[in-house]
Amino acid sequence: MQPPASSSSADDPRAALLAEARRLESAIDADPVEARRRATDVVADARRTGQREALVWGLRALAVVSRLEGDPAAAVRLLDDALTVARRARLTTLGAWVLASRSATQLELGRTARARADAAVALRVVEEHRAADPALDDLHSRIHLQLGVMDHNAGRLVEAEARYRAVAREVPPGSPNLVRAANNLALVLVARTEYGEALRWAELAVEGATRLGPGLRSWPYLTRALIEVQTGRLADGLRDLERAARASQEAGQSSGEYYVEYAETMRELRLLPEAAAADARALEELAAAGGGLVEVDALIASAQTLLLLGDVATAVEQAGRARALARAQRRPGAHDRAVLIAVRGRARAGLAGATDLAAVRRAAARLERSGELGAAADAHLEGGRLAASLGMPRRAVRHLSAAADLARRGPLSVRLRGRLAAALAGRLRGADGDVLGECRAGLRDLARHRDTLPTMELRALASGHGAQLGELGLEVVVRAATPAAVLRWMEQTRAAALQVRVPGAETAGSPTPEPDPARAPGVGEAARSAAPVPSGAVRQRAVIVADDELAAHTRRSAWLEEVAARGASTRVAGVTAVRTALAGRVLVEYGRYGDTLVAVVVDGARVRVVDLGEVADEVAGTLRALVFALRRMVDPSSSAAAEAARASADLRIARLRAALVAPLGLRDDVELVVVPVGVLHGAPWSALHDGPMALAPSAAAWLRTAERAAGPAGPVVLVAGPDLRGAQDEVEALRALHAQARVLGAADSHAGSVLAAVAEADLAHLACHGTLRSDNPMFSAVVLADGPVTVQELHRSGVAPRRLVLASCHSGADVAYEGDEVLGLVSAMLARGTAGVVASIAAVPDVEVVDLMLALHRRLAAGQTMARALHGARGEIDRDTPAGFVNWCTFSAHGAA
Repeated sequence: MQPPASSSSADDPRAALLAEARRLESAIDADPVEARRRATDVVADARRTGQREALVWGLRALAVVSRLEGDPAAAVRLLDDALTVARRARLTTLGAWVLASRSATQLELGRTARARADAAVALRVVEEHRAADPALDDLHSRIHLQLGVMDHNAGRLVEAEARYRAVAREVPPGSPNLVRAANNLALVLVARTEYGEALRWAELAVEGATRLGPGLRSWPYLTRALIEVQTGRLADGLRDLERAARASQEAGQSSGEYYVEYAETMRELRLLPEAAAADARALEELAAAGGGLVEVDALIASAQTLLLLGDVATAVEQAGRARALARAQRRPGAHDRAVLIAVRGRARAGLAGATDLAAVRRAAARLERSGELGAAADAHLEGGRLAASLGMPRRAVRHLSAAADLARRGPLSVRLRGRLAAALAGRLRGADGDVLGECRAGLRDLARHRDTLPTMELRALASGHGAQLGELGLEVVVRAATPAAVLRWMEQTRAAALQVRVPGAETAGSPTPEPDPARAPGVGEAARSAAPVPSGAVRQRAVIVADDELAAHTRRSAWLEEVAARGASTRVAGVTAVRTALAGRVLVEYGRYGDTLVAVVVDGARVRVVDLGEVADEVAGTLRALVFALRRMVDPSSSAAAEAARASADLRIARLRAALVAPLGLRDDVELVVVPVGVLHGAPWSALHDGPMALAPSAAAWLRTAERAAGPAGPVVLVAGPDLRGAQDEVEALRALHAQARVLGAADSHAGSVLAAVAEADLAHLACHGTLRSDNPMFSAVVLADGPVTVQELHRSGVAPRRLVLASCHSGADVAYEGDEVLGLVSAMLARGTAGVVASIAAVPDVEVVDLMLALHRRLAAGQTMARALHGARGEIDRDTPAGFVNWCTFSAHGAA
């Protein structure tokens, strides 16, 4: 809607100039370059003729164009001039238009308090004059949208949702403001994990935007893509990213922004190398285009990715560049975010000192004053941690208490960090009761939130918010509670992502009803809090098309939402249930807090806690050396190299046995059920104990596998993958052990056929190449005749044979995430209902593994469990050969079947 004209005389030159000035807004949407030329002429003519109303409109138009060109500082100067002219001429409502534009520009510069003040003044003027001037309805909606964005960015999601819903009710259908309100409301709902309604609002925004300009159109496509990615519909998400890219290109938006948002999507998927490459490309493109505001955002995003990848030095360097640029651009919010990343990196490297602490204190104060409560709470938490590490406990408690107070008003992720801050403060005060209370409350909130998430990856990543809460609580419980309570605490904090089932209400491409903007559920609904707003979600965004490698992961229809019935939330295994199911076995569940490892041991007589000491980092280093030695033995360059690698492996195995198993005081032949923690999921456990052994991501997960009884005799399915020496011979040899086995050879092992066959199997055997993605193990894959099939595809297809043998490299290399979550092929199969798996944590010799598989299957055919069959088969291996030793070490059994 255009602002009203004060004169209708087309023949009057003064009226014609004013009409041209008012038309500038629509000209900007159509062609910003031409709009600048016309606005420049309007300003010159208005100054010459003394037409102050036309001058204000012309200055405002030049300011809007300057913003679009990446120069908000110049825009503010022009708007200041326009506001001065409007006030002198007593053009009150026109001044409100200028204030609204200056508010948006101040927000872009990170001056949140000034932006909110301008918007508040403009809103008062509009509400005072709106009844007499219906043209102000559009401005009224715009201001409420701006205030909603400010609330949104500050983490006040309840207030943001109320404003977005109010705008959606009052604006006409097809209006740009309806598109903006629907798009931003969808983002709030994503943050609350209300994915169904979020998708409906995103669809409404997409439909409205298709009738409008390409610049506005890219936003809803990006939002819909975000929802699709987060609900596991990656193929649909990538298609929407392509649509957003085309719209951005049509609008002439920066390709640098395009790469920034692609990187953000890759981080959402935890595909960190792709994210880092896109970050680098974004910075390259932005530098070529002259930098600008987006360069700061790109540097901050790149620093975040690099920290996740462990490249601390480069992350600190990038954050330092962002800090300097943000200071030059007078963007305090961006400056303070860069400060926090730099300090976090320096602290991780052990380099942070008193100067860094002072910088964090100043950043926290500025963020708090600007109303960015979530970021301020983060800053205080960082300050508390740093002060504690520097031996300043009282200052640390002040920072941590401030973080806890601020976080109470934030969404779930912020509140969890507040709980952590309060728990850390309690620890510094020596108040165990406060520590445990905060940890329990935070983990309860986290469990409720995790139940609402639609994919296993999102649930696992969400658990990371409670990782430190789990460790802090474990430290208290080990010191003050019974062994049974220690077991319950460990179980509460691990492998919860594998237990939750949520309904997948809509599959890819299914229709969704359009939301009725007139329907506005009570704001009380928003009080159920949410995950964090994705970084940069509200600002204008653009992304790139996925590259061929990633697109190959998404070509099949297996990318569907989960369609499983909702089950109970985190199931905590009790001692009585565990002991009954063990039936003579012994459970060993490991835990960690700080550098200390502990183990809970459950046998038929008692439950006890064994303190293994401050050995976690030492064990991790030993394990890395062992895995390296085993890798060298798979394809040694010489006999001398093989001997050296074997000696190294023997030494590391002995050290791991001494650190992890010997202190438990168990008989060498007892059968164990082992629940590792953290990096111990990657240990060669079969080599660390002489008796049979089965692994599980949690005691509750192992209990579920014990409950899946053998049903009617199902088929045996044997699959050979392509380009794997010995695979075809392996499955042909195994066929002789299983009557009526179904064999899919290397040429026939297409994904559709394999998934259909394996889904019905009682026992399935895959002899295929395997690939490992340690950054997101759900993108690890087994290679079939028509290409790789990812863990994600297998999981979503619902494939769950009762027993599964994975004779492929890295098939058992599940990866531990923060929060004692574990993701990978084995855990995905166990989560779907498979009761027993045999897999390898590392590369295995292709041909030599055949003898081990034959020995294993002979015992399985005789009715033994996976653990006992593997133990017996390993006993037949000639460990004097490098290949035999690797096979003896790296294969493990999982589950009870």
